[in-house]
Amino acid sequence: MENDNLLLYQLRSLRSRKRTIKKDVEKQIRKKYKRSKEVWNIRKNIPLIPLENPYQLGFVRFFVVRDDVMRSSDGDFFEGLLKKINTYMYSGSRQFLKKKRKFGRRIYVERGQKLNRVSSYSWSSPKFGLTPRERLYFLKKEEYCPFRKSYDTYYEFTEPWRFILRTRPHMITHHKPIDAELEKEQAELDAYLGQHKIVGILQKKMHGKSNPWKMEYETDLIKSRKYTTCTMSATEIADCFQDL
Repeated sequence: MENDNLLLYQLRSLRSRKRTIKKDVEKQIRKKYKRSKEVWNIRKNIPLIPLENPYQLGFVRFFVVRDDVMRSSDGDFFEGLLKKINTYMYSGSRQFLKKKRKFGRRIYVERGQKLNRVSSYSWSSPKFGLTPRERLYFLKKEEYCPFRKSYDTYYEFTEPWRFILRTRPHMITHHKPIDAELEKEQAELDAYLGQHKIVGILQKKMHGKSNPWKMEYETDLIKSRKYTTCTMSATEIADCFQDL
């Protein structure tokens, strides 16, 4: 029986054997990719452990509802809305400065901070949870993206004056333990899946097209290209065909 199976394997064509090897490689890549996601979720869900001695690591700045707005009848409403669009900025000092070059010199200026924009996906997502009343305080805007050659739609809060910035010490009270075995396995999986050839197979077989942005970009170039190399007019070309 084993000899018969060996004979059948030897009788298979070269193309069939290559196809089988290719499928086995793709199965292995899918298996490692799935395991990588599982390990990532395990590392993410490791519970935090409280520290015996909490310590301060710089400062954190965020938005809060103004006192006069909080005392009004809509205080709870704007407090709930702020939780969805609030931003947090961290710095080693209370000034929140950044370097900037001006007239050939490097100076320190204050870092700006704004409320989060709401993307078009989050706007219609039930998970984000914008109520009809909350949507009345947003304005639809568009911004051109030079990389994708298209306009991105987002929604911006129209009354930012209702919130003010507040700075507080950034206290570290918990830490996440490190599992050496999980870290080692994650590093091995990342090294394997990060290879140039493996990334191409993942992008093509599991994520759709090999590079849809590139295909769309090339299509736009073809549509907008001006063919100036043709020096003959349409009338001259028609005359040539008539002579034939």
